[in-house]
Amino acid sequence: MASVHESLYFNPMMTNGVVHANVFGIKDWVTPYKISVLALLYEMTASKITLPERRRLNKLILPLQQGPDLTLGQFLQTVEECCSQTAYAVKLRLHEMADGELKDMEYFFSTLPTPFTAFDSEAYKTSVVGLFMRHMLLAYNKLSFSQVYKLYRSLQHYYHSHYAKPTDGQVGLPALAADDSDMDLTSTEDTVGDRVDKEEMDTPLHESELRSENTPSRGPLSQKQAEYFLARQVTIYFLALTVFENIPLQAYLLKNDENKALKPAALQEELNNMLKFNPDFAEAHYLNYLNSMRVQDIFLSAHSLLHYFDRLILSGNEGKSNGDEGYGRSLRYAALNLASLHCRFGHYRQADLALQEAIRIAQESNDHVCLQHCLSWLYTLEQMKGSDSTVLTEDSVKMAAHFCLPYLASLGIQSLVQQGATQGKTAHKLMDALKDTDILHWKHSLSELIEISLAQTTSIWRMYGKSTMALQQGQLLLNISSLEPVNFGVQQNNTEAFAVALCHLAELHAEQGLYSAVSEIIQHLKEQFPPHTQHAKLWMLCDLKIQFERHMNEGKYHLAEPLVTAISALNKTEGLYRKAQVLKALNRSTEAYRILQQLQVHCEKTKCTEMVIRVMLSTAELHWESSGFSTALPLLLQALALARQHHLQSLASEAILHLAFTQLMLGVPEQALTVLHEAIEPVLAHGAVMDKGRTMLLAARCQMAVAGFRPNRQGQAVLAVDTLNEAAAYFSKLNCKERLRDVHYLQAQLHHALGQTLQRNKSAMLFRLLDQELQSPAPPVSMQL
Repeated sequence: MASVHESLYFNPMMTNGVVHANVFGIKDWVTPYKISVLALLYEMTASKITLPERRRLNKLILPLQQGPDLTLGQFLQTVEECCSQTAYAVKLRLHEMADGELKDMEYFFSTLPTPFTAFDSEAYKTSVVGLFMRHMLLAYNKLSFSQVYKLYRSLQHYYHSHYAKPTDGQVGLPALAADDSDMDLTSTEDTVGDRVDKEEMDTPLHESELRSENTPSRGPLSQKQAEYFLARQVTIYFLALTVFENIPLQAYLLKNDENKALKPAALQEELNNMLKFNPDFAEAHYLNYLNSMRVQDIFLSAHSLLHYFDRLILSGNEGKSNGDEGYGRSLRYAALNLASLHCRFGHYRQADLALQEAIRIAQESNDHVCLQHCLSWLYTLEQMKGSDSTVLTEDSVKMAAHFCLPYLASLGIQSLVQQGATQGKTAHKLMDALKDTDILHWKHSLSELIEISLAQTTSIWRMYGKSTMALQQGQLLLNISSLEPVNFGVQQNNTEAFAVALCHLAELHAEQGLYSAVSEIIQHLKEQFPPHTQHAKLWMLCDLKIQFERHMNEGKYHLAEPLVTAISALNKTEGLYRKAQVLKALNRSTEAYRILQQLQVHCEKTKCTEMVIRVMLSTAELHWESSGFSTALPLLLQALALARQHHLQSLASEAILHLAFTQLMLGVPEQALTVLHEAIEPVLAHGAVMDKGRTMLLAARCQMAVAGFRPNRQGQAVLAVDTLNEAAAYFSKLNCKERLRDVHYLQAQLHHALGQTLQRNKSAMLFRLLDQELQSPAPPVSMQL
């Protein structure tokens, strides 16, 4: 381990045998902070420190050299965390120079051991430390006398500002910007006036809600410091709508824990300051674009994206690295990124125009890779519009396989699986397709697609009503070791796939009445995906739906009603459906029926089969309220056929429950009990606690109706006692008092018919207590499922 860290001193920085001598650009400035770093390197070689402390200091060297200038307090605190003895020695060294005379600083540079003046120096001349020391000595020796004097005055100000009273705020580094501005080694003249004029003209490019007006402006950053800052931020977090073909275009990948990155406002402040002094720094514009996407700022994100490609083309970097093709390549991917940006914001017309432009340029250049990315975005755009894109997706998969683009091929197969699930394909066919893609993922180490595949499998099992399988796949995703470990040993766990899996787990726990576990999951989601992040809408909608269902189960309709507006803001379809549920519970049947009819028409157009079935079942319940049981039968049969056609087991079981209840109300309890037996097993195996309770309650009512309190049918009545007890246990777990009141009412009737006086009195007392507590008239037991 020591050899790794000591390579900063001894190992040459070589690639293919070529020494990179330009690690530190000649445009970097000699600053008091850099002198502090030199003092640290001097004390590390002059003093004796333990091996663990030396290792910690070695780890610190590169960030200190390449990072932005720190105040003296920040610098000393950082060093003290590694080695307090060295921090004290550095403080004394700076004190000697700052409180002494100019000759003390001259003496420090003259006695500084270098790879050239000291034969036994620890710093190898081509190592990171050696190059830094060579650069600093070269820069210092090129300074004129007036520049040396200004450097000394800046050092004094840098040192004494640390011990000044904190009444002036941050007066250290910003005040040095003007004094140090003429120390650029590329100029031998005093250019303070020119730089001041330029600073007055170079204002931040954009003003948005991210910009904080009360924050003081920082000093300028060199090109190397700006690149280091960007590398740190991009590594810490971000979705990457990349502009290069070697990284997939459709990857929404949060590389690290975004909480460790700067907040959007703070990052925007740093970017504005960076662009003020480096307006042609293309990568800063791209980071500005990504940061704007975090807060859904469409204007600033589009503006920054266009600036990025303008700077990239004007700088000539693409042309130098790729020949004459570089210019056209940037234009192609600029149009493609613009199309993806408009897709994300739902601007389908603008996205289609940008995509057609990218396709035209790529065809002119015969760029098959770019064309394949365009085809992928084309079928994605068609899906967003609600059109059938199966043919386009199949063509995309074939072409991606032909050009050896496994990422795009796998994305296409996953898209086909998703379309197949909505079109009623059988589960084994979909799982076979996902299994083939998983082999491809592991072969090419596509970790993000492995996570997406597991999340997609979880969603498919959940849609089919197999909650046990969905729970297993969700747990598998959460416990998988990522192939892309991130900084500080934290595994990648804040992608969209993880958010989807956690939301499924939260809903599955809520269905079982485990609300304490749900609270922990939601809290983790809030910490992992803050409200300003792009995937926060997933857990927001999940949390609202869970709260809504809980209030509805507990009969607290006044608390459920305000949640409808919030749900509608995130998902209009879900909001309308839940609004109809609340209206139905409040006995406003006419309004509920009108909303359900509008929702059914909309869902049939968008081919949302699950919602269509739910709407049909809710409409049938409205028919029950007007005693239209025979009218509800065609709707229920249609819903059952649709659910079985699409292999939706949970909805099929729900439709069977409704059919059995309708048959019970039509006076055929034997047939209702026979039909109900088809749904009992899947409901008990995979259903929610509420569904289990409703199933048991309906089974007990059918058994009581079959028995008819006749001597030869007493067995059914006795069986109904156990069934009602089981239903009461399920409803108690959810604190569903209205349902419990119904159960106790039926128990009292049943015990009275069986001549069980004590049990009858107990059930009657429980019914009376609940009825007094609820203080609301109970709906007829015969009119609700």
